[in-house]
Amino acid sequence: MGKRLQSKILIFALITNVFTVFSYQIENTANIVNNDNIVSNVIHPKLILTAQGVEDIREQLGSIPIFDKTLAKVKAEVDAEIAAGIEVPIPKDYSGGYTHVRHKQNWVILQKAGVLYQLLDDEKYAKYVKDMLMQYEAIYKTLPVHPKTRSYARGKLFWQCLNDSNWLVYVSQAYDCIYNYLTKAERTKLETNLFRPFADFISIENPQFYNRVHNHSTWGNAAVGMIGLVMDDDELIQRALYGIPGADLDRNAKDDDGGYINKDGKAGFLANIEEPFSPDGYYNEGPYYQRYAMYPFLIFAEALHHVKPELGIFNYKGGVLLKSINALLNLSDADGDFFPLNDGQKGMSYYTSALVTAVDISYHFGGQNPELLSIAKEQDRVLLDDSGLAVALGIKNGFQEPFNKKSINLSDGPDGTQGGVSILRTEDLELAFKYAAQGSSHGHYDKLSFSLYEKGEEVIQDYGLARFVNIEQKGGGNYLKENKTWAKQTIAHNTVTQNETSHFTGKYDIGSLHHSDLHYFSSENKNVQVVSAIEENAYPGTTMLRTMAIIKDADFEKPYMLDIMKITSNKANQYDLPFYFLGQVLQTNFEYKTPQTLKPLGTENGYQHLFVEGIASGNNDNSKLSWLNDNKFYTLTSVTRANDELLFTRIGANDPDFNLRREPAILLRRKNSKHTTFVSTIEAHGSYSPVTESAVNSNSSIKAVKILLDTDDYTVIAITSVKDNTKLFITANRDAMQSTVHKLVVDQKEFTWEGSFVLIENK
Repeated sequence: MGKRLQSKILIFALITNVFTVFSYQIENTANIVNNDNIVSNVIHPKLILTAQGVEDIREQLGSIPIFDKTLAKVKAEVDAEIAAGIEVPIPKDYSGGYTHVRHKQNWVILQKAGVLYQLLDDEKYAKYVKDMLMQYEAIYKTLPVHPKTRSYARGKLFWQCLNDSNWLVYVSQAYDCIYNYLTKAERTKLETNLFRPFADFISIENPQFYNRVHNHSTWGNAAVGMIGLVMDDDELIQRALYGIPGADLDRNAKDDDGGYINKDGKAGFLANIEEPFSPDGYYNEGPYYQRYAMYPFLIFAEALHHVKPELGIFNYKGGVLLKSINALLNLSDADGDFFPLNDGQKGMSYYTSALVTAVDISYHFGGQNPELLSIAKEQDRVLLDDSGLAVALGIKNGFQEPFNKKSINLSDGPDGTQGGVSILRTEDLELAFKYAAQGSSHGHYDKLSFSLYEKGEEVIQDYGLARFVNIEQKGGGNYLKENKTWAKQTIAHNTVTQNETSHFTGKYDIGSLHHSDLHYFSSENKNVQVVSAIEENAYPGTTMLRTMAIIKDADFEKPYMLDIMKITSNKANQYDLPFYFLGQVLQTNFEYKTPQTLKPLGTENGYQHLFVEGIASGNNDNSKLSWLNDNKFYTLTSVTRANDELLFTRIGANDPDFNLRREPAILLRRKNSKHTTFVSTIEAHGSYSPVTESAVNSNSSIKAVKILLDTDDYTVIAITSVKDNTKLFITANRDAMQSTVHKLVVDQKEFTWEGSFVLIENK
């Protein structure tokens, strides 16, 4: 074939391709005529799916396995709903009730049906969306506010505006997908009677919900903005980005969870990016709510990227939206479950649909990190849009690499100066250490708390929230009163409570003013990883410095945790330090008494919810507790005094409705102390097989733990193994600069080191 003929064929192919794309765009251009009778160049879909994206996906269908699999599942789901018929009931229920669930299902199916119409070019899906939207239009015109009165911002379709906003975020995508299927009269009807009134209701009519910095308002901003983008309504778009102009809100008003609604006067989508996210991508409400908020953050950002690229939304605040996804994935355990910091429900993981959205969008717009493809492959589904196509093609071409979770320190606060969260990882152990700010109204009063995991299983647990989400029988699926009386209180967490009173007296007004501070973080040495943080405001006149390390030592089968809680105060106090272990008690080296009648440990601040199941006095050197959980052995070794009290407790007192989980703890109590230091180790060791009925390495490998020195400047801990080898862990309590050279004499031996800490053999 001659070069001239080849050139003609190539030119013909290019012209044909351009004509095909142009024809598709004309087909998807709304017939909107302006005063000059010229058709406006408005192409739909344009929010998440794009006209070019639809064309690209159609060309690849049948050859992209994970995308094709997802499409088939979605088609089967939507087809079943179409066969069952449309139902748009009058709202009446809380979360988990029938009408709530039905409207929630409707928003999901509407969005999916709109996508199917675009990808499969089957009119039945567009008709289904149109018919359901018309039913919503018919009831919304006269729909009163929701009959349930619990929320500070009642919705119409749902008991709170938050869920109404969820509905509009999804339904705006469905409307975008069938925009050109509808006649101009039908669009006018929907926009005049449903979409614009809906957007005004959740914003103008509910400024206390909309004009704030909170995950609630993020959903509201995205909802108003996305429907504004579909309708080319610039007023709504500006309202979404910057909030309601001139809204005058009571700066002292609070929401249902006790958090300020608009203390600082900031509002709008951009403010909700600026304030809650730290430069590292940590979201101040914690990973559970970050997961929830990431969907509106990213889906609206993607829509803005497509329709208003001049905003550069994915570069806003140093690209923090995309950066936050990496932070969020690192805030999950080995199984992908998010650490339940603050109000967090256990079991929420990166397999949730919101994280499918996050991973796909991050991959597509964030440089196509191949590690994200391994997460997407585990999720086993993708978005049915441009982002999902990019991920599907990446997996098809074998580009994925393992997502390597490392030890990480994430700062908190808009400028990264309000404490943070550290995750230490060594082999199968993961330590989550929280020294963050309050976390808005979803925060707990638990400065310097921690939880410990082995292979994704809890060893020392954080309780999380007291709520049965969307289970109607439990408080309408909403937060239970025990969330305030138990889960948020300090004693519910693995940190020190002073004089049976929670940090900041359990008051949000006080707690929101303060944060802990990082002393130092070190993860370079894989055998000794350490985090240390200080809290000076939880109790006036008292300072707490907690240093936690994961240490890998040849004398031990597995890495172990070292915990040093140093307390200094201007007066004598009672200090309680619980460890919420999970499993069956095996052995102690101290004698304890079990009461015949269970009584609460106290009367308030969470103490009223703890039964006392055992009472003991501490040993003069070490008190040890061993337990079995998930066929693995664990041992807690604590430095104790003879006058220390050891209390076995169990959650569940004063809980007649069984709203709390009945789980155990061992509590170290030290009375009448001004300055004191709690030192403990936790070992993971051995295993048990119920099949062979054999126990392997069921005993602790620690012979002794001692405090050799404890001054304002240094704390020195000696850890002796059963092999009689002793290691000294020395931490600098004041000058923790990496460049500082320290010299210290301990037991007539001089030690010199550079940096914040050192682990050395004591020969």
